[in-house]
Amino acid sequence: MARNSIGKNLSLTSFGESHGPAVGAVLDGFPSGFQIDLKQLEQDMQRRRPGQSNLTTSRNEADEVQLISGVFEGQTTGSPITFLIANNDTKPKDYDHLKDVFRPGHADILYQKKYGIRDHRGGGRSSARITAGWVAAGALSKQYLENTNATNLPEPIKITAWVKQIHTIEIPKTDQIPSKLVIEESLVRCPDKDTSIKMIEAIEKAKSDGDSLGGIIACSIENCPIGLGEPVFGKLQAILGLYILNINAVKGISFGEGFHVANMKGSENNDSWVVNNNNEIGTVTNHSGGIIGGMATGEPIYFEIAFKPTSTIGKTQQTLNAELTPIELSATGRHDPCVLPRAVPIVESMANLAIMDLFLEMGTKRF
Repeated sequence: MARNSIGKNLSLTSFGESHGPAVGAVLDGFPSGFQIDLKQLEQDMQRRRPGQSNLTTSRNEADEVQLISGVFEGQTTGSPITFLIANNDTKPKDYDHLKDVFRPGHADILYQKKYGIRDHRGGGRSSARITAGWVAAGALSKQYLENTNATNLPEPIKITAWVKQIHTIEIPKTDQIPSKLVIEESLVRCPDKDTSIKMIEAIEKAKSDGDSLGGIIACSIENCPIGLGEPVFGKLQAILGLYILNINAVKGISFGEGFHVANMKGSENNDSWVVNNNNEIGTVTNHSGGIIGGMATGEPIYFEIAFKPTSTIGKTQQTLNAELTPIELSATGRHDPCVLPRAVPIVESMANLAIMDLFLEMGTKRF
């Protein structure tokens, strides 16, 4: 039985296939009486939708969201919220040549072995198309966390993700959290203009070569209440990892200094505690990425996510067919030559869902 739900206090259930009639999600546990900003929800969906530019898949979906339960007169009722997103630009016949072929880098053969059946149309259930429902649910969580009346916090919890690296092209090192406006000005959602131009050129070349590129997305979470996270088996980094590592094409996640801590001494890595001018505790440095002992320190939470190159490429590769006979495949169809630009809102959405789930569990247990 496949696991299609995630979350303890705020449960997300995903449904749909890439070339089925629709995709969507059910969000259960969302507090009642919250006024939804439908315009903001639409804007967040547009950031993820396909067909944004020549750097993305040519599939063109409007990604308009129907709220078919859990909302009355613009407010949440406390019952499950169902998001339905129609698939309008499906071309299932484009994948007929893959019906009896197991693509390199994909889980086609594993689905067939595990379930005895698979949807070959664009990957079916394994397609990143299903993340549209996740983004819709995450957009609602974002609205909740940024609403101080709802959270009863002095500042809104803000989650910002951006493209830090594509292939070997990386933005200059900085400790500053970039502006969302600057990020969105870039086709690749990279906040550094010069690096953004180089990234675009690299993606265009990979696309013309029939190849693809991977990279790194950075993410920052500001204004998390101190103590957010539930030791021992609900650590903040573990819950964030659970959500982020379930995103298609993600191969790794690191927090703070990440793997670099292996090269540091304790005297270099420890974040010393201090009391600031507002009589609040904090740390002098933030090597931990805002998490110590599985709980938020009050400093910005920082993590990076590694994405593999898109598996579907035009270059000729060796693979197997349904008879397990070796064949050569030059894949066709519509796909992103680099998933990172459209993965930014997916990362933010999953982080928002994870933080809201822990926030609801934390309740009034705040310093």
